[in-house]
Amino acid sequence: MEHVTGLRCRECARTYPAEALHVCDFCFGPLEVAYDYEAIAASTSRQTIAEGPSTIWRYAALLPVHDPSPIDLGTGCTPLVRADRLAAELGLGELWIKNDTANPTGSFKDRVVSVALTKARQLGFKVAACASTGNLANSVAAHAARAGMTSVVFIPHDLETAKIVTTAVYGGNLVAVEGNYDDVNRLCAELASEHPSWAFVNINIRTYYAEGSKTLAFEVAEQLGWRLPDHVVVPIASGSQLTKIRKGFDELHTVGLIDEAPHVRVSGAQAAGCSPVATAFAEGSDVIRPVKPDTVAKSLAIGNPADGWYALDAIRSTGGGCGSVTDDEIRDGIRLLARTEGIFAETAGGVTIATLAKLAADGTVRRDERVVAYVTGHGLKTVDALAASVGPTATIAPTMEAFASAVDLGSDLDVRADQDRSDR
Repeated sequence: MEHVTGLRCRECARTYPAEALHVCDFCFGPLEVAYDYEAIAASTSRQTIAEGPSTIWRYAALLPVHDPSPIDLGTGCTPLVRADRLAAELGLGELWIKNDTANPTGSFKDRVVSVALTKARQLGFKVAACASTGNLANSVAAHAARAGMTSVVFIPHDLETAKIVTTAVYGGNLVAVEGNYDDVNRLCAELASEHPSWAFVNINIRTYYAEGSKTLAFEVAEQLGWRLPDHVVVPIASGSQLTKIRKGFDELHTVGLIDEAPHVRVSGAQAAGCSPVATAFAEGSDVIRPVKPDTVAKSLAIGNPADGWYALDAIRSTGGGCGSVTDDEIRDGIRLLARTEGIFAETAGGVTIATLAKLAADGTVRRDERVVAYVTGHGLKTVDALAASVGPTATIAPTMEAFASAVDLGSDLDVRADQDRSDR
């Protein structure tokens, strides 16, 4: 890997070899991958990327592993949807939805897992493991099955049924832990020490795993004609995705793939029932105080986010904002996106859209900006969250008379016709 020079501590800048390491043994800061950007710039162009596969591996030169046959289910190149109807409702101008519900297991986690397990296999690991709030469990189990690896996946015991089924179906080991995600993660940290031959993608392989999220920035820039958005809104769980999206935009400029210096404002979105980063932002504090999660958005329910401080720094340094939304607002956000753009998001997507609405209302997200909102998981994963609030508009006998008395489409069609005329 000529383009990877090793690992570097994000706190004290000490360097390490590109091995299965994730914490600095001097200051205990997190490690990140260090690249030779001059070598990347010399060998990479928009043309070489366009000639690559229609997956995240078209950006292999900017990823931390080189493998001619990566563990890949076809992840990436997901739709970037112009969301004019949603923009009109929110009072915004140019709004795009990065629709990562279209990934193979229905979430952005396929990006990070494809990178992590490809690197893990290269390092000689045979067992793939993780602590997960659901989406990561789905992806690790699926990619391990594809690669012929054993998987051992740990989840909170009260996870959504759909996420349990869509992990168990791949035939690996699925362990439900009595506790929340932070309890699960602590257990996995202990197990990682006891089982050094296991690749815990978000622990000992985390340094490489996190780099997969950069492809969310690379794709958006390429899909916008190698232009950058002015503002992005990103959901926050551990905070890693937000920080890596910001890093991805910076790297595109560093290696010469975009001409303009990146000035992308980055805003974060959290559920009110698990909002340590949003709380610190609102209070003007640098301290991320751990919380006990209590939210319908279980995929974001990380009360002690590992990259929380780095996410907070990215938000502040780019001039973004950070908001939190209630469970009812999350459900409203899911329905709003579905109603206006035909995209069914899981609860994390509801957090993004509901927070976007708040940030638009208070002027943090402006009408004159090119805005991208990241929707990172499919709604079929969290149908339980909406079961009590959506359903048939009517239940009728099988007769024309029953339909006519129960459903009046006339006024609705008239309103839509008026809206269409005004749009024109």
